Amino acid sequence: MCGIVGIAGTRDVAPIIVEALKRLEYRGYDSAGVATLVDGKIERRRAPGKLNNLEAVLRKTPLSGHTGIGHTRWATHGAPTEANAHPHASARVAIVHNGIIENFRELREELTAKGHKFQSETDSETAAHLVTDYMDQGLAPAEAAKKAVARLIGAYSIAMIFKDHEGLLVGARKGPPLAVGYGDTEAYLGSDAFALAPFTNRVAYLLDGDVAVIEGAQASIFDDQGRPANREIKITSASTAMVDKAGHSHFMAKEIHEQPEVISHTLAHYLDPAGPVVRRHGVGLRKTLAKASRLTISACGTAYYAGMVGKYWFEKLGRLAVEIDVASELRYRNPVYPENGAALFVSQSGETADTLAALRDAKAKGQTTIAVVNVAESSIAREADIVLPTYAGPEIGVASTKAFTCQLAALASFAIAAGVARGNLSESDEKTLCASLLETPRHIAEFFKQEPAVKAVAEEIAKARDVLYMGRGASYPLALEGALKLKEISYIHAEGYAAGEMKHGPIALIDEAVPIIVLAPHDVHFEKTISNMQEVMARGGKVLLISDSDGIAKAGKVWAHIEVPKTNAFITPLLYAIPVQLLAYYAAIAKGTDVDQPRNLAKSVTVE
Repeated sequence: MCGIVGIAGTRDVAPIIVEALKRLEYRGYDSAGVATLVDGKIERRRAPGKLNNLEAVLRKTPLSGHTGIGHTRWATHGAPTEANAHPHASARVAIVHNGIIENFRELREELTAKGHKFQSETDSETAAHLVTDYMDQGLAPAEAAKKAVARLIGAYSIAMIFKDHEGLLVGARKGPPLAVGYGDTEAYLGSDAFALAPFTNRVAYLLDGDVAVIEGAQASIFDDQGRPANREIKITSASTAMVDKAGHSHFMAKEIHEQPEVISHTLAHYLDPAGPVVRRHGVGLRKTLAKASRLTISACGTAYYAGMVGKYWFEKLGRLAVEIDVASELRYRNPVYPENGAALFVSQSGETADTLAALRDAKAKGQTTIAVVNVAESSIAREADIVLPTYAGPEIGVASTKAFTCQLAALASFAIAAGVARGNLSESDEKTLCASLLETPRHIAEFFKQEPAVKAVAEEIAKARDVLYMGRGASYPLALEGALKLKEISYIHAEGYAAGEMKHGPIALIDEAVPIIVLAPHDVHFEKTISNMQEVMARGGKVLLISDSDGIAKAGKVWAHIEVPKTNAFITPLLYAIPVQLLAYYAAIAKGTDVDQPRNLAKSVTVE
């Protein structure tokens, strides 16, 4: 979601902040701005839209100053206009804020009654005026900031600069991540280590309730009780290099084609090819699996669909009872957790607000928490009892592709381990399943030969207003994921359904103008899925069948088909993810949309 960069520096920081914000563009945003101290006064430059608009403003009216903050905003309160863009400023303070201040209306009424004048529709501006109010009462900037953030209800990461206080930055965190970077002559605040990588690899992460006070190159961190907090300074692995498209037109295309490699990296962490078996490291994980009375899975968006696939695997291979719910529901419905229960949370960024909150709730209720994450230094990774990393590398496209299949690779390995730990899989079973998993990268690379055919079909699908996806078993979550991908980047309305449910209502939508994408691996569900497909075709449905050569031969005549390599049914979710990703990508290209940064979406959703 929103990106934050702050520098207490020794040089003009505005252009440096903008360059750092470019590293966070993948998160999604709709306005940007920067503020610095110029001769002790707060000066701002802001613009709606992308960072190139802000750069145009800075070329016209340059901004000097050695102390500054910058922000890319994803709109919550108020439209993405210049007036609503961050940084927000009062008479004595400028702030950038990620999150939502839930009690801003009450605070705004209180401050308005005291004579404060507000210039925006945002909740964020309230924090600047609240800090100013406490400074007007005689408090020093850092103390005013601490007192102000203690009154904020909701989620926030905030960075502030203060009139007439050169070299002073104050940061605060409750929910969305915020990190302090340590340099030799400067110090920094940033949304994550990736933002700070050009400046330093020495980073400390604030915990909820922490306030960081930076004075020049020195940084002090205080906990929610105002006590000095000794947060560990870590040497991060975040790359200083900007991620490029490697010759592809879009990051999404690059990331789709990276999947054979990154899935291989993820599987190499979990599988010993000499067996082939699941590696025996992680004793705590195996004990948790062996004794677990139930596994609760939770996530959001694409990660949730990976968890749904995992549910099928854990129940089949491990005979482990599984409950799954989206994190925004699980955290609020007061779930009943069992004794000896385990709870698994899936997140690419490891900062998804609802998922993090659900993890904390499960942990507080005695569950052993397990996290599947792509960012080892994230909040979810730091707070989970057991971490299952993925090795997708930085994913810049907002619509997740390689992170999804790496999540599936990790979950598949985990499910095999569950089957072995619970005595449901023999040694021979384990070797067969692991051998199939290890073949996945080869099969995906082979499928890319079908890309021109996928592109041609996608260009036809792009003409539709509505598209339906259907599948059975583990292909049902893939139908949901395919529909989500198409919606996200092409803006075509699409829905995914369990194939057996089509006749219970959705079949009323079928006519010759509605393409139906049928995911039908030649597995135990194939015949039933094809029967459901025939019901659709009998009502004029325009069917695109995705199956292997045997399935395509048995299914009969359809509008179009995409052939996927024959594989063990266990790994079909990883393989069938690729055609639905490519269909969405080429449909979006045909529609002329912004593939990598689709409207209204953010990469890391750090608000509820």
